[in-house]
Amino acid sequence: MGWMAMRSLTQDSSVKNTKLKPGTTKRVLGYAGPYKRQLAIFLVLVVLDALLVVATPLILKAIVDDGVQQHNTGLVIQLGILAGVVAIVDAAFSVGERWLSATLGEGLIYDLRREVFSHVLRQPIAFFTRAQTGALVTRLNSDVIGAQQAFTSVMSNVVSNAVGLLVIVVAMATLSWQLTLGALILVPLFLIPTRIIGRRLAGLTRGQMVENADLGARMTERFNVAGALLVKLFGRPAQEDQEYAERAAKVRDLGVSIAVQRSIFLVGLTLLASLATALIYGVGGVMAINGQLTVGTLLALAALLGRLYLPLTQLSNVRVDVMTALVSFERVFEILDLRPLVAEKPDAVPLPRGPLDVRLDHVSFSYPHADQVSLESLETTSRDKGDGSLVLDDVSFTAEPGSVVALVGPSGAGKTTITGLVARLYDPTQGSVHIGGVDLRDATFESLRDQVGVVTQEAHMFHDTIRANLLYARPDATDAQLEEALRAAHVWSLVERLPLGLDTLVGDRGHRLSGGEKQRLAIARLLLKAPSVLILDEATAHLDSESEIAVQRALDSALKGRTALVIAHRLSTIRNADTILVVAGGRIVESGRHTELLARGGLYADLYRTQFAQADSA
Repeated sequence: MGWMAMRSLTQDSSVKNTKLKPGTTKRVLGYAGPYKRQLAIFLVLVVLDALLVVATPLILKAIVDDGVQQHNTGLVIQLGILAGVVAIVDAAFSVGERWLSATLGEGLIYDLRREVFSHVLRQPIAFFTRAQTGALVTRLNSDVIGAQQAFTSVMSNVVSNAVGLLVIVVAMATLSWQLTLGALILVPLFLIPTRIIGRRLAGLTRGQMVENADLGARMTERFNVAGALLVKLFGRPAQEDQEYAERAAKVRDLGVSIAVQRSIFLVGLTLLASLATALIYGVGGVMAINGQLTVGTLLALAALLGRLYLPLTQLSNVRVDVMTALVSFERVFEILDLRPLVAEKPDAVPLPRGPLDVRLDHVSFSYPHADQVSLESLETTSRDKGDGSLVLDDVSFTAEPGSVVALVGPSGAGKTTITGLVARLYDPTQGSVHIGGVDLRDATFESLRDQVGVVTQEAHMFHDTIRANLLYARPDATDAQLEEALRAAHVWSLVERLPLGLDTLVGDRGHRLSGGEKQRLAIARLLLKAPSVLILDEATAHLDSESEIAVQRALDSALKGRTALVIAHRLSTIRNADTILVVAGGRIVESGRHTELLARGGLYADLYRTQFAQADSA
């Protein structure tokens, strides 16, 4: 109980000044709906357990006054048995409370985590480009657990302490109002030092959390594959050791200070309770000698006094406890209230199957403002709100079913933005994007995922097996289908050589594989999905010549019979494309086949001479 009081006092007291949004409390109570029955039983047990606080001291009084002093052996035995029964009932109540508390708490954590996780995954890609991953994880962990405490720790502590304190004061006043008044006069001497130490502990605890977060962030950056590689290539081990040691030393020193302050708190708690007990025995002993109260009453008062101050301590900080829990709820609600900018309509229809055309009709696009897609609390302190300038301006074209359309142009021209709109990572600001004659804003997400496949420059792999990464695209695929896709992607020979084959772990972000191997696995994953529309965003960029040739062969297999939008990197892809779209400044400035565009002598011809001709001669 002493540790519980200390935890309450170490919380940030500034939270009391936080202004909650209207309706927050009502919304919080809504989460108790599925657990009404368990919650009611839990509160009943908490109240009954609090009432039992006075039972043992009163039984002790009866044993001494009515049993021992009256030489009534039978009564002493009966009351002793009753005290044992009370202890057993109290233990049973405690177990029941803990079980119900765990059921409520873990159930609420499960509900909130599932809701937040599902909601976050439905946010547009712009949300993830702005939000800090660590802040998101904190919402799913620390804030959800903090919210859960509103229904368990805070609620049970408030109810049990309030009921227990009331019952104890009434029982003590009934036994001796004089000694009860004396005990209550000591309350300020108990609470004032406790609050002072509590403030110190709160500051130290906040500092320790900040330093631990900094230490954790440093370890995360150094321990992932990319960070470790950077340290190996450019880092200075001595400096790394020194900087880590300095941060760890701060955590150590704060830990020592917190331990000392906690010790002072607990010793002070015990000391004051002991002094108050000594006062009760001293004054009460004189009163017992003078016949003003019985020996049993004196013993009962001493026992009750030992249970008086702790509830007072915890209730003195109840507003901080309640507000801390409610603020955690509000931080969770902040995410749940962020509506996805790209959402599925209730009456959405599936895209048709088979070879499909892709059509952009007078599409203009500007990236959404920060307030539309993200939360300031999840971003850095210097928040870029975006200027709202057009990235695409009145773009129109049609990719016929089964055709290959290449997108070329200078960096930042809008090529990747066009493919992002076709994959519906964003919705156009003006105009519309159609696949198979269906406006993507009217299409179901499931059919869009099934019919549109993307291979990017950097193929991402989860830290799992090759099998698991492939099955992510098609969970019901058989081993034979996996092998077929791997063969078509020209990577089966690699998998076959691995000791564990399909069950080989690819490592963090696939770092156990080369760039070309990852790309071919990504293409195999795409082939397993078998989409009708294929988007290649410079899928062979940054690869060596040998890997590029292997990946290109895999891409040739993937392109067969599919409508493809290719952000061109390789000259052969451009030459063989059915249509080449030259993008500059967010507009399509040229369109045609390779030979036609070269003959015009425009931007494409310039790009060919400066970029593609070099690649061709290489």
